[in-house]
Amino acid sequence: MRKKIITGIVIGVVLFSLAVAIALKGNGGKTAENTGVGEQIAVVHIEGTIMSSAPGGFGTAGVAAADRIVSELKEARENPEIKAVILKLNTGGGTVVGSDEIGREVERVRKSGKKVVAAMGEMAASGGYWISCKADKIVANPGTFTGSIGVIMQLTEMKDLYNKLGVEVNNIKTGAFKDMGASNKDLSPEERQIFQGLVNDSYEDFIQVVAAGRKMDPTQVRKLADGRIYTGKQAKQLGLVDELGDFNEAVRITANLAGIKGEPELVDMTGEQLLWQQLFGGLQGKNKILPIPLEGLLLLPDKVVMPINTNIQ
Repeated sequence: MRKKIITGIVIGVVLFSLAVAIALKGNGGKTAENTGVGEQIAVVHIEGTIMSSAPGGFGTAGVAAADRIVSELKEARENPEIKAVILKLNTGGGTVVGSDEIGREVERVRKSGKKVVAAMGEMAASGGYWISCKADKIVANPGTFTGSIGVIMQLTEMKDLYNKLGVEVNNIKTGAFKDMGASNKDLSPEERQIFQGLVNDSYEDFIQVVAAGRKMDPTQVRKLADGRIYTGKQAKQLGLVDELGDFNEAVRITANLAGIKGEPELVDMTGEQLLWQQLFGGLQGKNKILPIPLEGLLLLPDKVVMPINTNIQ
């Protein structure tokens, strides 16, 4: 009996979701944040951990999937009804590739002639700040946590734990560095140097992105790029953001940049995706993927190196 009830609830939720999705399709697959009839501004959500793509199953809650975001930006870029784009950010960062992919598409939107404004929420740090630097303007709340310009790669060494558990791991490899970063061995000086080179390379790219986006001298950026997080107010004083305000202020600034007269219509490009996350996100409980301060995962062949804080390449 209990199984039948649970099955009925699941079927009901799925049918309800399909009905809402069909209704959204009737509106071009998007939802409007207000019902105005003015010129349109697209709103693209970048919320949660930035990744190239969301994990399978119900693992999408709390993930800002680059493939989804890039698709939405592309749609906004190609839609003649949309005059500008607002990036609504609430993220501590994510993967190197995911953040870079989003940033590249933001550049394409701007090259198409449409203005892009980054509207920072509670947090827009590391990968979130990288993406923001690609916009025409950055609007932060005074209390926003942003910045975190820097790179850290964290490798987990578990050799002593394996020994206590009586676990022996043998690495059969084709080259001296094929198993570098493996958790069952010490990191050699040569391996450390290689990893440091990766970190330094990513750091240099990050510096150049900030310098170009903020029109700052790279030397000046380096003085600020020690990995620390700034409040929106501090970031404004340092020239890392343009304006302080809430989302409504970001809308006003975007409309002015795009030359929109009157009240614009906000088109939520992420409507359907967020609907499914809201419906099924609660099923994940403790397994929900949460935002990570700074940058996320760097995947290497045969193993996973987890630099919980690795910035953009």
